[in-house]
Amino acid sequence: MLIGEVARRSGVSARMLRHYDALGLIRPTGRTGSGYREYTSEDIRLIFHVESLRSLGLSLRDVRRALDDPGFTPAGLVDDLIRRTRLRVADEMELLTRLRRIGAADPADWGDVLQVVTLLRALGSESAGTRQRAALSSVGAGPVPVEALAEAVLGESDPNVAGALRWALAQSGDGGLALLAEGLGSADAEVRTRAVQSVAEIPHAAATDVLRDALGHPDLVVSGYAALALGARGVADALPTLIGMVVEEAKDVDAADALSLLAADPALADRITTGLVARLEQSGVAPSARRRLTEALADIPGSAAARALTDLSHDEDRAVALTATSILALRDDGSA
Repeated sequence: MLIGEVARRSGVSARMLRHYDALGLIRPTGRTGSGYREYTSEDIRLIFHVESLRSLGLSLRDVRRALDDPGFTPAGLVDDLIRRTRLRVADEMELLTRLRRIGAADPADWGDVLQVVTLLRALGSESAGTRQRAALSSVGAGPVPVEALAEAVLGESDPNVAGALRWALAQSGDGGLALLAEGLGSADAEVRTRAVQSVAEIPHAAATDVLRDALGHPDLVVSGYAALALGARGVADALPTLIGMVVEEAKDVDAADALSLLAADPALADRITTGLVARLEQSGVAPSARRRLTEALADIPGSAAARALTDLSHDEDRAVALTATSILALRDDGSA
């Protein structure tokens, strides 16, 4: 069978068949009287064998080893192929991610594309200063790959860079929220904390919804950050968590401040007072927690809080009674 017909039937180009011949990998058994290559059925079987090996990713050198060495064992070569394939897939996935981020930034021209590529490269720099400058310069400088900013902040350990990335995300809308919400479910506690801190700085309603969901998070650090952010936004759903934080001494001062902000709404002031008093009256609450709950009443306006403090000024726990008496004196002076 002549080379043209072999190429047509096998799908291997005549040029590649000539290359195989030049390498001594597959040489046609015979020649016609005119000197043309002539392949036998055994030659054609060998062609398909070579192509099968190449389809696995073997180089021509590896194919030659497999064909020429009678003692050749494929185990080591297959392991190497697996390793190389994984690396190649990782490279391809990295390229796919980069292209997707460029597309998501909706570039208007090639100048925008180059700008996004430059930003992505800077965000991946080993220099914290370079990463921070990239985050700060990303806002207002053209199309922003918001997902890249979100992914960068989830993996950023430098607090200054992380702060810059959170700021940039907050200026860029809510496009990165989906990735940040995924970060809340990470097995890594640090990633979860970065995620909730980033969501807390995004002022959009969609971020508020994510924070509401985070109130029930089993990680108390996550639920605590969510509650503080919601308190600052005037969301009453955070009340039970904030009161719990006062009891548990988990950012209790910040939690008390958040409660005082919420108490600016008269409708919430009495609810907050009721919640604080209810925890004070629970059995098993540590004396130190009761003092913190009493202190939290200091900035809660309204007659209900005043009555609660009056009752607490006669509390059996002397420290609680003195704290309540002092707060009442300040309130009477108009200082609290």
